[in-house]
Amino acid sequence: MLTKRENLLETIHGGHPDRFVNQFEFLSIIMNDPIRATYKAPKYGELNVTNQWGVTRSWPEGTPGPFPVHDDAHRLLKDITEWRDIVHAPSPVFPEAAWEPAIAAAEAVDRKDKFVSNFQAPGLFESLHYFMGMEDAMMNFYEEPDEMHDLIKYLTEWELDAARETCDHLHIDAVFHHDDWGSQRSTFFSPAMFEEFFVDAYKQIYGYYKERGVQLIVHHSDSYAATLIPDMIDMGIDIWQGVMTGNDIRKCIDTYGGKISFMGGIDSATVDHPGWTRQEVHDQVRRACAEYGKLYYIPCASQGGPMSTFDGVYQALTEEIDSASKDMF
Repeated sequence: MLTKRENLLETIHGGHPDRFVNQFEFLSIIMNDPIRATYKAPKYGELNVTNQWGVTRSWPEGTPGPFPVHDDAHRLLKDITEWRDIVHAPSPVFPEAAWEPAIAAAEAVDRKDKFVSNFQAPGLFESLHYFMGMEDAMMNFYEEPDEMHDLIKYLTEWELDAARETCDHLHIDAVFHHDDWGSQRSTFFSPAMFEEFFVDAYKQIYGYYKERGVQLIVHHSDSYAATLIPDMIDMGIDIWQGVMTGNDIRKCIDTYGGKISFMGGIDSATVDHPGWTRQEVHDQVRRACAEYGKLYYIPCASQGGPMSTFDGVYQALTEEIDSASKDMF
């Protein structure tokens, strides 16, 4: 029987996996490093928690996760031309003692079985709309492109500094990076705009990780983004996590399998909701596994992590994927 790591590599390289890769089983995501702490997040039910970037977020009860607060009292950046005076990245350099818990967590992982990964969120685009709100961010691509380029460069340089510190201390061999690039029906930008603002930045970031020995780039965007797949490949992404059914995943696999793999295919809203049932989970898992196949595809909910909004859903998905492997391999 292949290890989780071996089975993942067989799957994404078009080899001979002996079962479906089961959601996030191949990643050991280190969440207690000091850099993550600069993104202080609200707990469920908490309101108006401000992190070291100056972004305020809330997680109201009954919602699936935290999101920035953009009323006039809390929005960080109201004028893009003033970003140099307002946006101040926290230093990613910490005393050695601050890294000790994360180093211990990384050293405890059996690297023959799993990849050790950091967790980076928000990404470049998400950071922009965290600072200024979605509407202003989208308008500023058109009205103030030079300022947006400069702010993206500033964020990229910070990510590279953070990547250096992370690689130096944790010796990660995978990256799990969030940046949502669309809604369920469309990307937020045309491919041309995406290439103008983001592709080179991500090539720098992901290229640096690869230079430091990282073998696997997993990028989360639970959205429509099929038109951006050639750019994802150019950036160096190995696995697009969060891929939703509206992307015509079968066509994506047929077109791009071998260059990039797809992790998702089970829209979280279809199984992760109040009143969810085991039958719904079973049906969605069997549909996805039958439709998308054994190579270049990892069955997973579209949510960006080994979790679910409602208790029991993630575990039920795990069990149903194991069951599908027994019947289909």
